[in-house]
Amino acid sequence: MANLGVNIDHVATLRQARFTPYPDVIQAAKICEKVGANGITVHLREDRRHIQDRDVITLRKIVKTKLNLEMAAIRKIVEVALRVVPDEVCIVPEKRRELTTEGGLDVWGQRRRLARVVGRLKKKRILVSLFVNPEPKQVRAAKEVGADCVELHTGAYAKAKSKKSRARELKKLKRAGKLAVELGLRLNAGHGLNYDNVVPVARIPGIEDLNIGHSIISHSVFVGLAQAVSEMKRLIE
Repeated sequence: MANLGVNIDHVATLRQARFTPYPDVIQAAKICEKVGANGITVHLREDRRHIQDRDVITLRKIVKTKLNLEMAAIRKIVEVALRVVPDEVCIVPEKRRELTTEGGLDVWGQRRRLARVVGRLKKKRILVSLFVNPEPKQVRAAKEVGADCVELHTGAYAKAKSKKSRARELKKLKRAGKLAVELGLRLNAGHGLNYDNVVPVARIPGIEDLNIGHSIISHSVFVGLAQAVSEMKRLIE
């Protein structure tokens, strides 16, 4: 059974739209955990467009399940992670002008640099995950650089327009997931997952965590955060 990690970035997006103290990401995290979320995910971006350093510091103190910090392998952000020591770090690619994370890491092409970053984080006993496209080459490279886990980028699956193309993308996810498990890597997935497409991904053998944010926060506008999280939790179970 897959676990649900709720990404609360877009609670902070709404807050930062007017630089108010509300909505409060700490309150959001507490609500998510209260109704069954297995973890809280936040992305500390280089431009600090939503989550701020103070959010990560406070979340580290109050999160009772698991704090998963998404971040680029940028020196200043790595230093924050080493100070805060979240339970898990997921290293993602990051571009200044992108609306959201576009594609997975090129782990194969950045093996030396990522190996150094992974090594530093693991010395602090932080579980390290790499956000990768469902490609065997990238999964094998994640193992090579010492990652504990891969998070499969489900964006292509989520954006598929036809049943045939969605089935093709799901097959890629299953193959990459099978390889990850065979290599001894933990297996997570996320990006673009919503209430209509999550179940087939949740059923992939070996899946541990599904990290989902935008669809849950969007749905919460109409039904409230507690109900939005509870509905997603029921689906993936």
